[in-house]
Amino acid sequence: MPALSALLLLALPLGVLSAPHIVPPHHRRESVQSRSTYTLKDHYRGNDFLDWDFFSGPDPTHGTVNYLTKSEAVSKGLAYVQSDNTTILAVDSKSKLSSGQNRDSVRISSPKSYTTGLFIADFWTMPHGPTTWPAYWTVGPNWPNDGEIDIIEGVGDSTTNQMTLHTSSGCSLDTNTKILAAFTGEHTSSTTCASSGSDNNGCGITDSGSNAYGHEFNIIAGGVMAHVVDSSGISIWRFPRNSIPEDITSGNPDPSSWGKPAALFSSATCNIGNHFKDHVLTINTALCGDWAGNAFPGGPSACASAVEDPSNYQTAKWEINYISVYESS
Repeated sequence: MPALSALLLLALPLGVLSAPHIVPPHHRRESVQSRSTYTLKDHYRGNDFLDWDFFSGPDPTHGTVNYLTKSEAVSKGLAYVQSDNTTILAVDSKSKLSSGQNRDSVRISSPKSYTTGLFIADFWTMPHGPTTWPAYWTVGPNWPNDGEIDIIEGVGDSTTNQMTLHTSSGCSLDTNTKILAAFTGEHTSSTTCASSGSDNNGCGITDSGSNAYGHEFNIIAGGVMAHVVDSSGISIWRFPRNSIPEDITSGNPDPSSWGKPAALFSSATCNIGNHFKDHVLTINTALCGDWAGNAFPGGPSACASAVEDPSNYQTAKWEINYISVYESS
């Protein structure tokens, strides 16, 4: 397997080479992750993502979206690999729909599941725009008992990323002063992670730093989202394109050198082993639904009407460089 640094260089769009200098939002400070050695377990790139599982059932979040099978997504040009090996997952941006009609989109999940490890995801571009609800997340087979970790999530043209846990009862955010000082994001209003069909807020931490989400993320050619799941907790980092640590690009990641994460969910108030197991990695773009629909100006009915217009989806696509999974050794 070629070194990750070589893969990144080959995949680098020309526009990135002239990108303006971006001050990283998370400066390197004292270590918050104990030193571990990580060994590459799985590396997904290019056509690998087309071999993931395509979800084509009704949207669990009640969106105005039609998730396609693999054959449908490929034939309609909504899932494909570019010549530079970048994987595209898009929302239909051509069809004018009738009232009440759902718009085609894509949702995929990894064929393998993971309970612990280091996960590094490199995105050039993420979806944004009216009615959109994109997410990169992991989830266990028995929701919410096996947990859910939202690494990238937001709606519409937001500039803020929300990182959230969803669990069964008995898990909460640690509001100890020392823990609060160990990450750069901000708690959302809820510290209770327990989720259900009637209350799916979970417990979240937001990243409102520069280039955290949507258009602002895309104009710097995106970057890397990295997260660690182990017995001590769950940590999530964000690295803008021109601030990705060399140990990541060289394929020898060392989270202990990365400084404060954007989010830290401590095991002191949530037993990680009890609440998170057998997670598949998932990437999707929902439309309207429980969050984006209620957040849309005018509410769910106005959101559903906006889905009819294909011009709302010119920027509704993922451009994925790679996702690597490492295990601690």
